[in-house]
Amino acid sequence: MGGRPGAPTLEVEVHARKNGRAICSGCGRPGAGYDRLPERRFEFVPLWGIAVYFVYAMRRVDCPSCGVTVERVPWAVGKCHLTTSYRWFLARWAKRLSWDEVACIFCTTWRNVFESVKHAVLWGVVHQDLGPIEAIGVDEIQWQRGHRYLTLVYQIEDGMKRLLWVAQERTEQSLRGFFLTLSDEVRQSIRFACSDMCQAYLNVIAEQLKHAIHVLDRFHIMKKMNEALDEVRREEVRRLAADGYEPVLKHSRWCLLKRRENLTDKETVKLSELLQYNLQSVRSHLLREDFQRFWEYTSPAWAVKFLDQWCTRTMRSQIEPMKKIARSLREHRDLILNWFRAKGTISAGSVEGLNNKAKLTIRKAYGFRTYAAIEIALYHTLGDLPDPNFTHEFC
Repeated sequence: MGGRPGAPTLEVEVHARKNGRAICSGCGRPGAGYDRLPERRFEFVPLWGIAVYFVYAMRRVDCPSCGVTVERVPWAVGKCHLTTSYRWFLARWAKRLSWDEVACIFCTTWRNVFESVKHAVLWGVVHQDLGPIEAIGVDEIQWQRGHRYLTLVYQIEDGMKRLLWVAQERTEQSLRGFFLTLSDEVRQSIRFACSDMCQAYLNVIAEQLKHAIHVLDRFHIMKKMNEALDEVRREEVRRLAADGYEPVLKHSRWCLLKRRENLTDKETVKLSELLQYNLQSVRSHLLREDFQRFWEYTSPAWAVKFLDQWCTRTMRSQIEPMKKIARSLREHRDLILNWFRAKGTISAGSVEGLNNKAKLTIRKAYGFRTYAAIEIALYHTLGDLPDPNFTHEFC
C-alpha cells in the first residue's frame, strides 16, 4: 500500500446498492451474491497529499456459467489493490519522470508503478490502430553490457513517428517477427524502408518488402566513414609515437571528424596546420570531405558515376579502413542509390532521434533487469499508444 507512515489518510466506505445483484467477474453477467469476504482497501488517486482508499467487502457470486466467483467492481480489476484511475495516473506520470521518482513522490512502490505502466501498455496495444504505414526505420541499440542489443522498428513518416516493434538481439528472426504481426494490407502500404548495413536487416527487408524502396541513409554511411577515419587517426598516432616523431596529431580528433562549417576557430587553425602534412589521417579526411559531394547530386546516373570514381581513388589510397568502406559502398551500391530514388523523403535522422529517446528511457527507469521491463518502458514512452477517456483528468 502507498502513503507515508503517519501521513493523513482518507478512507471511503463503499456499500453495494440495496437489493442490487452482483456482477460475475468471469462472464460479466449478474448473479446472486450470497456472502461477503473480508473488507479490501483499494488505493485511489491521492488528493492534496492525502492517501485515499476505497473500502469495500467483496461479494461471492453464484454464476450459472462460471460457478462461484468474486464479483466485479467498476473501480478496479482482478486482485489489484490499485484503482484503475490510480493506475492510469501513475502511468501518465511515468512518461514525465523516472519510475523511481514517481514511486517516491506518490508514496508508492516501484512495482506498483511498473504494473501500472504495464497495464497502460497492454491496453494501448490492444486498442492501437496501426493503419497504413508509409515508411519504417530499422535500427539497433545496446541495452546491456556484453553486446546485448535490441532491434527496434519505427514509423518515421511525416506526422507520425513512433515505435512499432521491439525484439531481442539483431538477427533475422528478431526483425521477421515484426512483419509476422502485420496484415497483408499494412505490409503492402509500406513504400520506404530505412536501415543500416546490418546484413540480417538487409536480408529480411529484401524478403518481406520487395515492392518498397530500401534506403541506406546518409547518416549511417557517414557514421561508418567517420569511424574508419578515427581508426586511421588512432593507429597513426601510435605509429608516430613509436617512431619518435613529433605528436602533430595530438588534439586533432574533432577537427578531422567535424564538418568544416562546424569547426571552432581553434579547430580551424589546427586543421590548417595538419593539411600541410602528408599523413594518412589527413588523406582520409580529404576523402571523407570529397565524398560529401555525393549527396548534392540530383541525378542517380551522375551520382553513381561519382561513387564509382571515389571508390576507385580510395582503393588506390593504401589506407585499409577507408578501403574497407569503399568495398562496402560497392557491395551496397544499389541500396545507396535508392536515397536519390526516394528523393530524400525519409531520413535515418528520425531513427537516431528516437534511439536517443529510447536510451534515455532505459536510463530513467531504474531497476531494469529483464527484457520484459525494458520492452514495456519503450512501448510506453515511444509507442504513441492511445489512452481511454476518463471523466476526470489527473495528469
